[in-house]
Amino acid sequence: MTAYLIKSVSVVGAAPTDLLIRDGVVAETGAGLAAPDATVLDGTGLVALPGLVDLHTHLREPGREDAETVESGSRAAALGGYTAVCAMANTSPVADTAGVVEQVWRLGREAGLVDVQPIGAVTVGLAGGQLAELGAMADSAARVRIFSDDGHCVADPKLMRRALEYVKAFDGVIAQHAEEPRLTEGAQMHEGEVSTRLGLTGWPAVAEEAIIARDVLLAEHVGSRLHVCHVSTAGSVEVLRHAKARGVKVTAEVTPHHLLLTDAKAETYDPVYKVNPPLRTATDVAALRAALAEGVIDIIATDHAPHAVEDKECEWAYARPGMLGLETALSIALDVLGPQWDLIAERMSRAPARIAGLDGHGADPAPGVPANLTLVDPAARRTIEPAELASRSRNTPYARMTLPGRIVATFLRGEPTVLDGKATK
Repeated sequence: MTAYLIKSVSVVGAAPTDLLIRDGVVAETGAGLAAPDATVLDGTGLVALPGLVDLHTHLREPGREDAETVESGSRAAALGGYTAVCAMANTSPVADTAGVVEQVWRLGREAGLVDVQPIGAVTVGLAGGQLAELGAMADSAARVRIFSDDGHCVADPKLMRRALEYVKAFDGVIAQHAEEPRLTEGAQMHEGEVSTRLGLTGWPAVAEEAIIARDVLLAEHVGSRLHVCHVSTAGSVEVLRHAKARGVKVTAEVTPHHLLLTDAKAETYDPVYKVNPPLRTATDVAALRAALAEGVIDIIATDHAPHAVEDKECEWAYARPGMLGLETALSIALDVLGPQWDLIAERMSRAPARIAGLDGHGADPAPGVPANLTLVDPAARRTIEPAELASRSRNTPYARMTLPGRIVATFLRGEPTVLDGKATK
């Protein structure tokens, strides 16, 4: 294993220091380090962060390898500064058995670019009818700890309660896609002024807020852990704030696109802006940003959702919802939050690693810590060209936008997966 000496790098925004990486860990830090056997990297002007962790990634394999594979999604993640991603269960077949989650886990290990941690389905086939094999998935080689029917809400309150009770036994988490389906039938975008003007069926904010309110009460009653996926409304923020003040075991995520884009993008009828939950209003965006800074929202999660060309380049009504996110998430965080490195490290690495229980991830670079880290050039700006993305899909809403920050290097247990901004394999 090659040793690396990173000279004059700022660790999470602190004064420049040297980092020596050897045998998969950060062996030493300090000024003026020397290691004759190490490959030297110039870290001047760069910031070292703990490797980013994404709690919400769609890798599509098995079943939709035309849109993404575990390998291509892992490469996109590494180029985005990630060292671990949690792969959602809405594959084909659905990841609702030990066999499927182990397949995804093994594909991640074979790719070797990031740690791929499968998320198991809550219900069989994501159909909402009966619980999936939660215990078998938890006991599998993949050691599943997060379960979600993302893309579908666990709408039955009795079933949701049973799921929360079941995973409590092994400190698992139910990650809920908060959408009351009876309030969103035929919905095409956020319900509001823009949807009325465009004549598109609206997705009301209350459809999200009602499920979150119900589920925090269930989680409080059971004493189990709840995670709320892709929070998108100001009302949801208030429900979460109240629940956390009462000590409910609830965490929440926001996506980069919900921190930056609004429902006004739908006026273009460009299906790249169609997502679930939909883009909301400027008022919602402001509330989400404030909640993220405050800690009411715990993490940024990409909801990386690659789609084949035919599923996005079509009429708005027929387009599949979702956007790419892995290769641009840190740039959006920098654009929204500025260079608040400790906050970025907390929201994009430490907190998601804690929620997912990913040992070895989410720790700031320090002696003895596994060398899962990323080097960022905050002064760089880059223009997003879809054809240059590592993902198999091209549905990025940031095409030809110039964004701050560039990932210079990513290390997974001391091995570089990215060097000089390029994947090493």
